[in-house]
Amino acid sequence: MSAPLPDALRARFQKLIEEGFSGRAAALRLKLSPATGARWGFAIRRTGQAKAAPQGRPRGKGKLDPHRSFLVELIEQDGDITMPELAGALSDATGVQAHPDAIGRFLRKLGFTYKKRRWSPPSAAAHV
Repeated sequence: MSAPLPDALRARFQKLIEEGFSGRAAALRLKLSPATGARWGFAIRRTGQAKAAPQGRPRGKGKLDPHRSFLVELIEQDGDITMPELAGALSDATGVQAHPDAIGRFLRKLGFTYKKRRWSPPSAAAHV
């Protein structure tokens, strides 16, 4: 998905609309498509400005969000649980199929991190 057009361009467009240009004429003058001019002109007539719409998925709308408390509870019970084990437990308990990587990203957004243990020398039995 491309980035929205800059606010400075939108302000110049709005100024042309306020000077009496139609949306199509203002768009052609600023080298925009006529469809963009019509959309922005309509938005200016309706709300008074042509702001960029929010992009991306709305926060809290993923399939894992309703199961946040379940996942947090599992981690509090067993801090060493792996992502595949979490995915299996989630599937068994709720029927929701989620990839372990998706669960990991979700937990990182919640503030969970994984800290590896400090390095310790191998045991004497390992040298045999």
